[in-house]
Amino acid sequence: MSLFSPLVLPNGAVVPNRIAKAAMEENMADGDHAPSAELISLYRAWAEGGAGLIITGNVMVDARAMTGPAGVVLEDDRHLDRFTAWAETARSGGGQVWMQINHPGRQMPAALGQQTLAPSAIPLELGAQSKVFPVPREMAAADIAEVECRFVNTAVLAERAGFTGVEIHAAHGYLLSQFLSPLANHRKDRWGGSLENRARLLLDIVRGVRTAVSPGFAVAVKLNSADFQRGGFSPEDARTVVEMLRSLGVDLVELSGGSYEAPAMMGSARDEHTLAREAYFLEFAREIAEVATMPLMVTGGIRRREVAETVIESGVAMAGIATALAIDPHLPSHWRLGKSDAPKLKPITWKNKPIASSAHMAAVRYQLVRLGRQRRTAPTVSPTWALLISQMQARCSARQYRLWMVERQAAA
Repeated sequence: MSLFSPLVLPNGAVVPNRIAKAAMEENMADGDHAPSAELISLYRAWAEGGAGLIITGNVMVDARAMTGPAGVVLEDDRHLDRFTAWAETARSGGGQVWMQINHPGRQMPAALGQQTLAPSAIPLELGAQSKVFPVPREMAAADIAEVECRFVNTAVLAERAGFTGVEIHAAHGYLLSQFLSPLANHRKDRWGGSLENRARLLLDIVRGVRTAVSPGFAVAVKLNSADFQRGGFSPEDARTVVEMLRSLGVDLVELSGGSYEAPAMMGSARDEHTLAREAYFLEFAREIAEVATMPLMVTGGIRRREVAETVIESGVAMAGIATALAIDPHLPSHWRLGKSDAPKLKPITWKNKPIASSAHMAAVRYQLVRLGRQRRTAPTVSPTWALLISQMQARCSARQYRLWMVERQAAA
Protein backbone atom coordinates (compact mmCIF):
# COMPACT_ATOMS: atom_id res chain seq x y z
CA MET A 1 0.00 0.00 0.00
CA SER A 2 1.41 3.39 -1.01
CA LEU A 3 1.61 6.52 1.12
CA PHE A 4 -0.48 8.19 -1.59
CA SER A 5 -3.12 5.48 -1.99
CA PRO A 6 -6.67 6.49 -1.04
CA LEU A 7 -8.24 5.06 2.11
CA VAL A 8 -11.91 4.05 2.15
CA LEU A 9 -13.29 4.44 5.67
CA PRO A 10 -15.89 2.05 7.15
CA ASN A 11 -18.61 4.65 6.51
CA GLY A 12 -17.68 4.81 2.81
CA ALA A 13 -15.94 8.20 2.90
CA VAL A 14 -12.62 8.37 1.06
CA VAL A 15 -9.41 9.92 2.40
CA PRO A 16 -7.34 10.78 -0.71
CA ASN A 17 -3.98 9.74 0.77
CA ARG A 18 -2.48 8.25 3.92
CA ILE A 19 -0.90 11.41 5.36
CA ALA A 20 -2.79 13.12 8.17
CA LYS A 21 -2.12 16.52 9.66
CA ALA A 22 -2.45 15.51 13.30
CA ALA A 23 -3.94 17.85 15.89
CA MET A 24 -1.81 20.56 17.45
CA GLU A 25 -3.09 23.00 20.04
CA GLU A 26 -3.05 26.36 18.31
CA ASN A 27 -4.63 28.65 20.96
CA MET A 28 -5.49 31.08 18.14
CA ALA A 29 -9.16 31.79 18.79
CA ASP A 30 -10.67 35.23 18.34
CA GLY A 31 -12.31 37.30 21.09
CA ASP A 32 -15.44 35.13 20.95
CA HIS A 33 -13.38 31.92 21.20
CA ALA A 34 -14.36 31.13 17.62
CA PRO A 35 -11.87 30.57 14.76
CA SER A 36 -9.82 33.73 14.14
CA ALA A 37 -8.75 34.99 10.72
CA GLU A 38 -5.20 33.86 11.53
CA LEU A 39 -6.40 30.37 12.40
CA ILE A 40 -8.32 30.11 9.13
CA SER A 41 -5.24 31.33 7.25
CA LEU A 42 -3.17 28.63 8.95
CA TYR A 43 -5.56 25.94 7.70
CA ARG A 44 -5.40 27.36 4.19
CA ALA A 45 -1.67 26.55 4.23
CA TRP A 46 -2.37 22.96 5.27
CA ALA A 47 -5.15 22.59 2.71
CA GLU A 48 -2.72 23.65 -0.01
CA GLY A 49 -0.07 21.29 1.35
CA GLY A 50 -1.69 18.05 0.18
CA ALA A 51 -2.48 16.09 3.37
CA GLY A 52 -5.31 13.61 2.84
CA LEU A 53 -6.73 14.27 6.29
CA ILE A 54 -6.60 17.43 8.40
CA ILE A 55 -7.51 17.13 12.07
CA THR A 56 -8.03 20.40 13.90
CA GLY A 57 -6.50 21.32 17.21
CA ASN A 58 -8.65 21.03 20.31
CA VAL A 59 -12.17 22.40 20.02
CA MET A 60 -13.66 22.55 23.48
CA VAL A 61 -17.15 21.26 24.21
CA ASP A 62 -17.57 23.56 27.24
CA ALA A 63 -16.39 27.17 27.56
CA ARG A 64 -15.78 26.57 31.27
CA ALA A 65 -13.30 23.79 30.52
CA MET A 66 -10.34 24.86 28.40
CA THR A 67 -6.96 23.29 27.66
CA GLY A 68 -5.59 26.77 27.02
CA PRO A 69 -6.66 30.41 27.36
CA ALA A 70 -7.18 31.20 23.67
CA GLY A 71 -8.82 27.95 22.65
CA VAL A 72 -11.72 27.49 20.27
CA VAL A 73 -15.11 26.61 21.81
CA LEU A 74 -18.13 25.18 19.99
CA GLU A 75 -21.13 24.75 22.29
CA ASP A 76 -23.86 26.57 20.33
CA ASP A 77 -24.48 28.10 16.90
CA ARG A 78 -23.83 31.75 17.77
CA HIS A 79 -20.64 31.94 15.68
CA LEU A 80 -21.26 29.01 13.37
CA ASP A 81 -20.50 31.15 10.30
CA ARG A 82 -16.86 31.37 11.40
CA PHE A 83 -16.69 27.61 11.85
CA THR A 84 -18.20 27.22 8.38
CA ALA A 85 -15.47 29.46 6.94
CA TRP A 86 -12.87 27.39 8.80
CA ALA A 87 -14.24 24.13 7.41
CA GLU A 88 -14.53 25.48 3.85
CA THR A 89 -10.96 26.74 3.90
CA ALA A 90 -9.55 23.54 5.35
CA ARG A 91 -11.47 21.45 2.78
CA SER A 92 -10.36 23.56 -0.18
CA GLY A 93 -7.45 21.22 -0.95
CA GLY A 94 -9.72 18.20 -1.35
CA GLY A 95 -8.88 16.40 1.88
CA GLN A 96 -11.06 15.22 4.73
CA VAL A 97 -11.29 17.69 7.62
CA TRP A 98 -12.19 16.47 11.09
CA MET A 99 -12.78 18.54 14.21
CA GLN A 100 -11.05 17.23 17.30
CA ILE A 101 -13.44 17.67 20.24
CA ASN A 102 -12.22 17.64 23.80
CA HIS A 103 -12.68 18.38 27.50
CA PRO A 104 -9.53 18.88 29.61
CA GLY A 105 -10.80 17.58 32.94
CA ARG A 106 -8.10 18.32 35.52
CA GLN A 107 -5.62 19.47 32.84
CA MET A 108 -6.98 23.03 32.86
CA PRO A 109 -4.60 25.77 34.06
CA ALA A 110 -5.47 27.41 37.37
CA ALA A 111 -4.82 30.81 35.77
CA LEU A 112 -8.10 30.51 33.89
CA GLY A 113 -10.01 30.80 37.17
CA GLN A 114 -12.47 27.95 36.66
CA GLN A 115 -13.37 24.94 38.79
CA THR A 116 -11.83 21.86 37.20
CA LEU A 117 -13.64 18.53 37.03
CA ALA A 118 -12.25 15.01 36.94
CA PRO A 119 -13.34 11.43 37.62
CA SER A 120 -11.75 11.73 41.07
CA ALA A 121 -10.36 14.60 43.15
CA ILE A 122 -6.77 13.69 42.34
CA PRO A 123 -4.40 16.53 41.37
CA LEU A 124 -1.73 16.36 38.70
CA GLU A 125 1.73 15.34 39.92
CA LEU A 126 4.15 17.71 38.18
CA GLY A 127 6.62 18.46 40.94
CA ALA A 128 7.19 22.19 41.27
CA GLN A 129 4.73 22.82 38.43
CA SER A 130 1.84 21.03 40.18
CA LYS A 131 0.43 24.34 41.44
CA VAL A 132 -0.21 25.39 37.83
CA PHE A 133 -3.24 23.07 37.89
CA PRO A 134 -5.86 23.14 40.69
CA VAL A 135 -7.14 20.14 42.59
CA PRO A 136 -10.21 19.01 40.63
CA ARG A 137 -13.68 18.34 41.94
CA GLU A 138 -14.93 14.78 41.56
CA MET A 139 -17.69 14.68 38.97
CA ALA A 140 -21.21 13.81 40.01
CA ALA A 141 -23.43 11.67 37.79
CA ALA A 142 -25.10 14.84 36.49
CA ASP A 143 -21.72 16.28 35.48
CA ILE A 144 -20.91 13.11 33.55
CA ALA A 145 -24.27 13.17 31.78
CA GLU A 146 -23.74 16.82 30.83
CA VAL A 147 -20.28 16.13 29.40
CA GLU A 148 -21.70 13.30 27.29
CA CYS A 149 -24.39 15.62 25.91
CA ARG A 150 -21.85 18.32 25.20
CA PHE A 151 -19.63 16.02 23.11
CA VAL A 152 -22.66 14.95 21.07
CA ASN A 153 -23.87 18.53 20.65
CA THR A 154 -20.47 19.76 19.45
CA ALA A 155 -20.25 16.90 16.94
CA VAL A 156 -23.66 17.83 15.52
CA LEU A 157 -22.60 21.47 15.22
CA ALA A 158 -19.35 20.44 13.52
CA GLU A 159 -21.32 18.58 10.86
CA ARG A 160 -23.61 21.60 10.38
CA ALA A 161 -20.52 23.78 9.87
CA GLY A 162 -19.23 21.56 7.07
CA PHE A 163 -16.57 19.43 8.73
CA THR A 164 -16.44 15.88 7.39
CA GLY A 165 -15.92 14.21 10.75
CA VAL A 166 -14.96 14.54 14.40
CA GLU A 167 -12.22 12.99 16.46
CA ILE A 168 -13.16 12.35 20.09
CA HIS A 169 -10.05 13.02 22.18
CA ALA A 170 -9.53 10.25 24.74
CA ALA A 171 -5.74 10.54 25.01
CA HIS A 172 -2.95 12.72 26.48
CA GLY A 173 -4.41 12.83 29.97
CA TYR A 174 -7.52 14.86 29.13
CA LEU A 175 -10.91 14.05 30.68
CA LEU A 176 -11.81 10.86 28.80
CA SER A 177 -8.26 9.63 29.23
CA GLN A 178 -8.55 10.37 32.95
CA PHE A 179 -11.62 8.14 33.16
CA LEU A 180 -9.67 5.37 31.43
CA SER A 181 -6.68 5.62 33.77
CA PRO A 182 -6.71 3.73 37.08
CA LEU A 183 -4.30 6.36 38.43
CA ALA A 184 -6.72 9.24 37.82
CA ASN A 185 -9.98 7.33 38.28
CA HIS A 186 -10.59 5.96 41.78
CA ARG A 187 -14.38 5.91 41.50
CA LYS A 188 -16.40 3.12 43.09
CA ASP A 189 -19.51 3.53 40.94
CA ARG A 190 -20.39 2.47 37.37
CA TRP A 191 -17.64 4.71 35.92
CA GLY A 192 -14.80 3.29 38.02
CA GLY A 193 -13.01 0.08 38.91
CA SER A 194 -13.01 -2.32 35.97
CA LEU A 195 -11.83 -1.24 32.54
CA GLU A 196 -15.36 -1.77 31.27
CA ASN A 197 -16.59 0.81 33.78
CA ARG A 198 -13.69 3.21 33.17
CA ALA A 199 -14.39 3.10 29.42
CA ARG A 200 -18.14 3.63 29.88
CA LEU A 201 -18.14 7.41 29.30
CA LEU A 202 -16.03 7.16 26.14
CA LEU A 203 -18.22 4.37 24.73
CA ASP A 204 -21.44 6.24 25.56
CA ILE A 205 -20.11 9.38 23.85
CA VAL A 206 -19.14 7.41 20.75
CA ARG A 207 -22.60 5.81 20.61
CA GLY A 208 -24.28 9.17 21.09
CA VAL A 209 -22.25 10.90 18.41
CA ARG A 210 -22.64 8.08 15.91
CA THR A 211 -26.42 8.15 16.39
CA ALA A 212 -26.69 11.95 16.13
CA VAL A 213 -24.64 12.55 12.98
CA SER A 214 -25.21 11.31 9.43
CA PRO A 215 -23.78 7.97 8.27
CA GLY A 216 -21.29 9.66 5.95
CA PHE A 217 -19.86 11.81 8.74
CA ALA A 218 -16.71 10.21 10.17
CA VAL A 219 -16.41 9.42 13.86
CA ALA A 220 -12.86 8.80 15.08
CA VAL A 221 -11.28 8.29 18.51
CA LYS A 222 -7.84 9.39 19.70
CA LEU A 223 -6.59 6.87 22.24
CA ASN A 224 -3.42 6.42 24.25
CA SER A 225 -1.51 3.29 23.37
CA ALA A 226 -0.24 3.67 26.96
CA ASP A 227 0.07 6.34 29.66
CA PHE A 228 3.73 5.47 30.29
CA GLN A 229 3.12 5.61 34.04
CA ARG A 230 3.43 2.67 36.39
CA GLY A 231 -0.06 1.40 37.15
CA GLY A 232 -1.68 3.57 34.51
CA PHE A 233 -3.55 2.84 31.28
CA SER A 234 -1.57 0.01 29.69
CA PRO A 235 -1.08 -1.32 26.14
CA GLU A 236 -3.30 -4.25 27.13
CA ASP A 237 -6.00 -1.79 28.21
CA ALA A 238 -5.70 0.04 24.90
CA ARG A 239 -6.09 -3.20 22.98
CA THR A 240 -9.23 -4.06 24.98
CA VAL A 241 -10.77 -0.61 24.46
CA VAL A 242 -10.20 -0.91 20.70
CA GLU A 243 -12.05 -4.23 20.85
CA MET A 244 -14.91 -2.45 22.67
CA LEU A 245 -15.05 0.18 19.92
CA ARG A 246 -15.30 -2.32 17.07
CA SER A 247 -19.09 -2.55 17.04
CA LEU A 248 -19.79 1.17 17.53
CA GLY A 249 -19.31 2.52 14.02
CA VAL A 250 -15.89 4.07 14.61
CA ASP A 251 -14.18 5.00 11.35
CA LEU A 252 -10.61 5.35 12.65
CA VAL A 253 -8.62 5.09 15.87
CA GLU A 254 -5.58 7.32 16.26
CA LEU A 255 -2.94 5.93 18.62
CA SER A 256 -0.72 8.25 20.59
CA GLY A 257 0.43 8.21 24.19
CA GLY A 258 1.36 10.05 27.36
CA SER A 259 -0.11 12.94 29.35
CA TYR A 260 1.04 16.16 31.00
CA GLU A 261 2.56 14.01 33.76
CA ALA A 262 4.40 11.73 31.30
CA PRO A 263 4.62 13.64 28.00
CA ALA A 264 5.55 10.71 25.76
CA MET A 265 3.75 12.38 22.85
CA MET A 266 6.66 14.79 22.51
CA GLY A 267 9.43 13.31 20.41
CA SER A 268 12.18 15.85 20.98
CA ALA A 269 13.91 13.77 23.65
CA ARG A 270 13.97 10.63 21.54
CA ASP A 271 16.67 9.33 19.22
CA GLU A 272 15.67 10.78 15.87
CA HIS A 273 18.29 8.71 14.05
CA THR A 274 16.50 5.45 14.85
CA LEU A 275 13.54 4.79 12.59
CA ALA A 276 11.61 2.86 15.23
CA ARG A 277 12.07 5.72 17.70
CA GLU A 278 10.88 8.32 15.21
CA ALA A 279 7.53 6.55 14.75
CA TYR A 280 7.57 5.72 18.43
CA PHE A 281 4.04 4.37 18.82
CA LEU A 282 4.29 2.04 15.82
CA GLU A 283 5.05 -1.10 17.81
CA PHE A 284 1.95 -0.55 19.95
CA ALA A 285 -0.11 -0.06 16.78
CA ARG A 286 1.10 -3.34 15.29
CA GLU A 287 -0.14 -5.20 18.36
CA ILE A 288 -3.48 -3.37 18.45
CA ALA A 289 -3.95 -3.97 14.72
CA GLU A 290 -4.42 -7.65 15.56
CA VAL A 291 -7.82 -6.86 17.11
CA ALA A 292 -8.83 -3.66 15.29
CA THR A 293 -11.46 -3.88 12.57
CA MET A 294 -11.33 -0.14 11.86
CA PRO A 295 -8.34 1.68 10.29
CA LEU A 296 -5.58 2.78 12.67
CA MET A 297 -3.50 5.94 12.60
CA VAL A 298 -0.17 6.41 14.35
CA THR A 299 0.99 9.87 15.44
CA GLY A 300 4.23 10.69 17.18
CA GLY A 301 7.53 11.99 15.85
CA ILE A 302 7.18 11.18 12.14
CA ARG A 303 9.09 13.65 9.99
CA ARG A 304 10.74 11.55 7.24
CA ARG A 305 9.05 10.10 4.19
CA GLU A 306 10.67 6.67 4.62
CA VAL A 307 9.35 6.47 8.19
CA ALA A 308 5.82 7.38 7.04
CA GLU A 309 6.12 4.75 4.31
CA THR A 310 7.21 2.15 6.86
CA VAL A 311 4.15 2.96 8.96
CA ILE A 312 1.83 2.36 6.01
CA GLU A 313 3.69 -0.76 4.83
CA SER A 314 3.33 -2.22 8.33
CA GLY A 315 -0.46 -2.27 7.92
CA VAL A 316 -1.32 0.97 9.73
CA ALA A 317 -3.76 2.95 7.58
CA MET A 318 -2.67 6.55 8.28
CA ALA A 319 0.56 8.28 9.27
CA GLY A 320 -0.17 11.26 11.51
CA ILE A 321 2.30 14.13 11.33
CA ALA A 322 2.27 17.17 13.59
CA THR A 323 5.51 19.10 14.23
CA ALA A 324 6.94 18.54 10.75
CA LEU A 325 3.76 19.99 9.21
CA ALA A 326 3.95 22.97 11.54
CA ILE A 327 7.35 23.71 10.03
CA ASP A 328 6.49 22.86 6.42
CA PRO A 329 2.76 22.67 5.65
CA HIS A 330 3.55 21.59 2.06
CA LEU A 331 5.47 18.50 3.14
CA PRO A 332 2.98 15.98 1.62
CA SER A 333 3.19 17.69 -1.77
CA HIS A 334 6.99 17.62 -1.60
CA TRP A 335 7.00 13.92 -0.73
CA ARG A 336 4.63 13.19 -3.59
CA LEU A 337 7.21 14.76 -5.92
CA GLY A 338 9.87 12.41 -4.54
CA LYS A 339 11.63 14.91 -2.31
CA SER A 340 13.03 13.80 1.04
CA ASP A 341 12.41 16.88 3.20
CA ALA A 342 12.54 16.10 6.94
CA PRO A 343 11.72 19.26 8.93
CA LYS A 344 12.70 19.44 12.58
CA LEU A 345 12.97 21.89 15.44
CA LYS A 346 15.97 22.49 17.66
CA PRO A 347 16.34 19.48 19.99
CA ILE A 348 15.39 19.96 23.65
CA THR A 349 17.45 17.93 26.11
CA TRP A 350 16.26 19.49 29.36
CA LYS A 351 15.96 17.06 32.25
CA ASN A 352 12.62 18.42 33.49
CA LYS A 353 10.22 16.61 31.17
CA PRO A 354 7.10 18.71 31.82
CA ILE A 355 9.01 21.96 31.15
CA ALA A 356 10.73 20.42 28.11
CA SER A 357 7.32 19.38 26.83
CA SER A 358 5.99 22.92 27.34
CA ALA A 359 8.98 24.33 25.46
CA HIS A 360 8.41 21.92 22.59
CA MET A 361 4.74 22.90 22.35
CA ALA A 362 5.73 26.57 22.52
CA ALA A 363 8.21 26.14 19.66
CA VAL A 364 5.53 24.40 17.60
CA ARG A 365 2.98 27.11 18.38
CA TYR A 366 5.54 29.74 17.36
CA GLN A 367 5.52 28.19 13.87
CA LEU A 368 1.71 28.05 13.75
CA VAL A 369 1.36 31.73 14.60
CA ARG A 370 3.84 32.66 11.87
CA LEU A 371 1.96 30.56 9.33
CA GLY A 372 -1.33 32.11 10.41
CA ARG A 373 0.20 35.53 9.73
CA GLN A 374 1.41 34.27 6.34
CA ARG A 375 5.06 34.45 7.35
CA ARG A 376 7.83 31.90 6.89
CA THR A 377 8.35 29.47 9.74
CA ALA A 378 11.43 29.67 11.96
CA PRO A 379 12.39 26.12 13.00
CA THR A 380 15.68 27.31 14.54
CA VAL A 381 13.86 29.41 17.14
CA SER A 382 15.31 29.03 20.62
CA PRO A 383 13.04 26.81 22.75
CA THR A 384 13.69 29.11 25.70
CA TRP A 385 12.63 32.17 23.70
CA ALA A 386 9.56 30.40 22.34
CA LEU A 387 8.57 29.33 25.85
CA LEU A 388 8.96 32.87 27.23
CA ILE A 389 6.81 34.30 24.42
CA SER A 390 4.24 31.56 24.94
CA GLN A 391 4.06 32.25 28.68
CA MET A 392 3.59 36.00 28.15
CA GLN A 393 0.87 35.39 25.57
CA ALA A 394 -0.80 32.85 27.85
CA ARG A 395 -0.93 35.34 30.75
CA CYS A 396 -2.49 37.97 28.52
CA SER A 397 -4.94 35.50 27.00
CA ALA A 398 -5.85 34.17 30.47
CA ARG A 399 -6.83 37.67 31.59
CA GLN A 400 -8.95 38.11 28.46
CA TYR A 401 -10.58 34.72 29.03
CA ARG A 402 -11.46 35.52 32.66
CA LEU A 403 -13.06 38.81 31.56
CA TRP A 404 -14.94 36.98 28.81
CA MET A 405 -16.29 34.49 31.31
CA VAL A 406 -17.43 37.29 33.65
CA GLU A 407 -19.27 38.95 30.77
CA ARG A 408 -20.90 35.63 29.78
CA GLN A 409 -22.08 35.02 33.33
CA ALA A 410 -23.42 38.55 33.64
CA ALA A 411 -25.35 38.15 30.39
CA ALA A 412 -26.78 34.76 31.34
